[in-house]
Amino acid sequence: MAFVTATRRLLHLTLRDSPLRTAAVASPRYTTLFSPGSTDAPGASLVTAARCVRRRDFTTCTQRLRSDNKVTVHFVNRDGEKITVKGSPGDSLLDLVINEDLDFDGFGACEGTLACSTCHLIFNEEVYEKLGPITDEEMDMLDLAYGLTDTSRLGCQICLTKALDGMEARVPESVADIRQSQDSSS
Repeated sequence: MAFVTATRRLLHLTLRDSPLRTAAVASPRYTTLFSPGSTDAPGASLVTAARCVRRRDFTTCTQRLRSDNKVTVHFVNRDGEKITVKGSPGDSLLDLVINEDLDFDGFGACEGTLACSTCHLIFNEEVYEKLGPITDEEMDMLDLAYGLTDTSRLGCQICLTKALDGMEARVPESVADIRQSQDSSS
């Protein structure tokens, strides 16, 4: 699992810094792929401001994000330390923890596949109301989380928006991570 996470991080950094990234322009009927800066496609100057990100089984296009488009998130770690990071709108809180290389023990064991509750976070009531609807699958996983509260959510299911700028997310005291119990039994 650690190898997969390390490979994912390396690939993400490599693709993010690559000058050969491809951008896509989606229309109602088709998607055109070409390299940023090329002029052989209609609207190429418009497309150079977009970037495409391949995630799981779909592709999403977003405008290139400037530093003023970032969303600030304050994490309160298990030991009470407050960590402030900035993420891009559309990224999940799990993506933010991985991209910023935050050291939350056991966080995101299933890598966002909604198969564990290790990315369990606790929010204040005001922020919780802005997070959007919760799915039945997320509720099932939250039932397995330690320290569950009325304002608990899974970080892999929370996507950043400008409305969440400045929010605070508290990491619970303990985590239900089977990897830790296996490591200690050896």
